[in-house]
Amino acid sequence: MTLSKPIVSFLDHCSVERQLSDHTLQAYGYDLADFAAWVGTRRRKDKAFSAGAPIETDHLRAYLEHMTERKLSAATVRRRLACLRSFFRYLEDRGTMPNPFDGWRLKLPKRKRLPRTLSRDETTQLLKSARAPGAARHAAPESPSLCTEIRLMIATGIRIGELCKIASTDVSSDGAAIRIHGKGSRDRMVYVTDNGLRAELRKLAVLRQRTLGGDGPLFLNRNGDKLRPHSFRAKLRNFAGQAGVRRRVTPHMLRHTAATLLIESGVDIRIVQRLLGHSSIATTEIYTHVSDEALRSTLARANILAGLAR
Repeated sequence: MTLSKPIVSFLDHCSVERQLSDHTLQAYGYDLADFAAWVGTRRRKDKAFSAGAPIETDHLRAYLEHMTERKLSAATVRRRLACLRSFFRYLEDRGTMPNPFDGWRLKLPKRKRLPRTLSRDETTQLLKSARAPGAARHAAPESPSLCTEIRLMIATGIRIGELCKIASTDVSSDGAAIRIHGKGSRDRMVYVTDNGLRAELRKLAVLRQRTLGGDGPLFLNRNGDKLRPHSFRAKLRNFAGQAGVRRRVTPHMLRHTAATLLIESGVDIRIVQRLLGHSSIATTEIYTHVSDEALRSTLARANILAGLAR
């Protein structure tokens, strides 16, 4: 069978019925396009693998071997196979073809990577620049709300896609609470405790409602349109560099930083889970690692050898 039409149908299903994020849809599109290209090459080389033949488990094994030969990362391989599993389950549910994953007990090693976070010094450096008078005009004249966006992400740990979806009416009248439209159509509330940030959000929401109406986006790009993730990434990278942060800063690092700082400050993990919008607490547990900085400072205070000498 040809895969082009089923892929389009599946992506449409993911967008409309499952309401997956643009980022996830883009990743699915890349993964399925790679698999379809491999199938096309395989069919040209293998006469037994005709255009009308269904995809079988052996084909999936061969594709896994192909990805291994290309030395793709374990995370990429896992993501592509998860995408294909969802794709073929969709086709099976619609009676298009049997699921080639049925009966295949695939176990790939899962490497647990610690989240990349900003150190406390780097976070302070970034926030000081974001609070400095005229900071937005100096660092990003095309986006005067950039500093508010950065501070909001560090304060709440929201995703970049969630930041871009915030409408002016999602902000409470006092700026202390925001309705977040999360992944998988799961809405949640996040709360802002900093008085300065509350005032900024309240003022911005009033401005947007006055100029764009109640359904208008809270954050805009330089063209006055709804803020897009790729636009924010570029501006954040430039702003962080001008703030003196040497590492390449990404939006997800701000989310990881927010979660790690909350855990290190003693906030209950279930509170952090709810704030981040994780459906499973197992996802949140990665933030319970002790950072190198916290470990060093704790050991320095303990100073075991000095205590024994006394």
